[in-house]
Amino acid sequence: MRLTVVRIACLAVSTAALTMTTRAMAQSEGGLYIAGAGFSFQVAAERALAQNPGGRRFFVLSLPPETAALITSATGSRARLRERVLAANGVLLVCQRDIDNGKLNAARLAPGVVAVRGWPQLGSNDLPDGQRYFANENTADLPAANEALRQLRSACT
Repeated sequence: MRLTVVRIACLAVSTAALTMTTRAMAQSEGGLYIAGAGFSFQVAAERALAQNPGGRRFFVLSLPPETAALITSATGSRARLRERVLAANGVLLVCQRDIDNGKLNAARLAPGVVAVRGWPQLGSNDLPDGQRYFANENTADLPAANEALRQLRSACT
């Protein structure tokens, strides 16, 4: 009985520590900026850069048709802006659904661009209850803040 109480107490402390760590990471992150939702890639990227000085990590999701800067053939100001975002600790994102439906060619995406999955279909076990990330996702590429991650998944559904 005493051993069970100790285990429960340790689990509670571990859960609290994980929650505090996640909150601290989320506070040290910038937000999610979406290009293609009434904003061009240029506007979204420049806003993200202006609002996240000093290397704070932030996220720029590009929806078609605002994905031209994220392909390897982008040149000039588009390519320079893409590189500025990456150099400033920004994460460039596209929706996996846009690759799956042929609107984007994954082979043509510039290095550093990450494809993100939306919410799974109802009844799917791809994202188990209580989990924030799919099994094959690199959590370092995605927001730690719950609201930003929810917004990202919703935009990519």
